[in-house]
Amino acid sequence: MFAIYKKELRSYFINPVGYVYVGVFLALAALLCCLSTLVAGTYDTTAYFLYMMIALIILIPILTMRLFAEERKLRTEQLLLTAPVTLTGMVLGKFFAALTLYASTLLLSCLNFIPLYVIADAERGSQEYVVKHIGPVTSELIGCLIATLLIGAAFIAIGTFISALTENQLAAAIITIAVIGTMVGIGFLTSFINVVWIRTALSWISVYSRFGNFQNGLFDFAAILYYVSLAFVFLFLTIRVYEKRRWG
Repeated sequence: MFAIYKKELRSYFINPVGYVYVGVFLALAALLCCLSTLVAGTYDTTAYFLYMMIALIILIPILTMRLFAEERKLRTEQLLLTAPVTLTGMVLGKFFAALTLYASTLLLSCLNFIPLYVIADAERGSQEYVVKHIGPVTSELIGCLIATLLIGAAFIAIGTFISALTENQLAAAIITIAVIGTMVGIGFLTSFINVVWIRTALSWISVYSRFGNFQNGLFDFAAILYYVSLAFVFLFLTIRVYEKRRWG
């Protein structure tokens, strides 16, 4: 598994995909952070994380579209299937390579919050009496970052599964965008549905509805379990696809 992990992680920077992803991610994160906090004149970062979750609909498929689709297109899939590694190790190696790049870029984007703390310190120093909290809420930031990391992991697992179904990278990206967009969009539709049981069912499967607890400063263990389970299910399905392909 580790050999596939290293090969896959290195391949992101052999071709432009990795550089494009990192550049677009960091530029978009900086722009969204600026617009949702500095320009808006607030320390509240909930809007920023909401916009970033929506941005993942486009960013994650850039990472996952080539994971298995490229192997099939280049006819190197059989080398993977006959390599001295389990199918689970093969799938997890590719998954963790994409997750490593995503997590590293997400952590690097945290530099965007430094100006908020600098401005907050300057504002506190200019006031003789502080009557309210000034600056971003650190615990809320950490909670939202953990949730964003887990949501990204679930989305990467979905993209990995879809990439295993086709040899066309563009098709894999478009289908992944559609699936992830639907999962995120469901959360926004619930407010327009008056039927209680339908709204409850949609909220239960919605990625956004569970993310809302972290935006409110609540560390939701049920939501964490949901995101981890979602990633597990799609990785399991990917393994099953290759089990069928190996013995089919």
